[in-house]
Amino acid sequence: MTLPKLQYISHGQTYEEQEYSILSALDAGIQWIQLRWKKANESDILKLAEKIKLRTDAYNAILIINDYPHIAKKINATGVHLGLKDIPVLEARNILHNHQWIGGTANTYDDVLQRIKENVTYIGLGPLKFTTTKENLSPILGIEGYKRIIQKLNKIQIPIYAIGGITLDDIEALIAAGVYGIAISSAFNTAKDKSNFVKQINQKLYATT
Repeated sequence: MTLPKLQYISHGQTYEEQEYSILSALDAGIQWIQLRWKKANESDILKLAEKIKLRTDAYNAILIINDYPHIAKKINATGVHLGLKDIPVLEARNILHNHQWIGGTANTYDDVLQRIKENVTYIGLGPLKFTTTKENLSPILGIEGYKRIIQKLNKIQIPIYAIGGITLDDIEALIAAGVYGIAISSAFNTAKDKSNFVKQINQKLYATT
């Protein structure tokens, strides 16, 4: 299975802001959406997820639900993404359909080993640098942190996505450090020409493939 190299993490405090951010990403050509709405109740997230699933299906795009495996199962999303303090991966696997993905956050080498042992589909490793889109931020890795962790993995084959404050100028160094792809939010949200921005990102991500 070949995963896309670019993932968009949704943004917004309200239903309308979340919906707008996701639809903007789809319209701009992003093929992988992670619905992440931390300060909403589960019923609102389900309502949004059901609506967004119709749109991601229309775009033939991937939809991952952050934190809520029950919602991912109910709407038959592509899968769920779990933070280190969220529901355990094994518990989520027992909830989800067999075909659904589980992505897992990691911050350290030991976290990555844990995620590999848990047999996640992909790992979101970070943060690269400071970001305002996430509270209780884990220690910042920087490019050198990615290099150290990925070199220690010794060619273990699991897609690792860099997360946390990534801009267009970071992509070449991250790919050189060994990451498979990136997840973005703020850089996309603030881009004036979003379609061109996504095109530029994909050119850099796929330049060596």
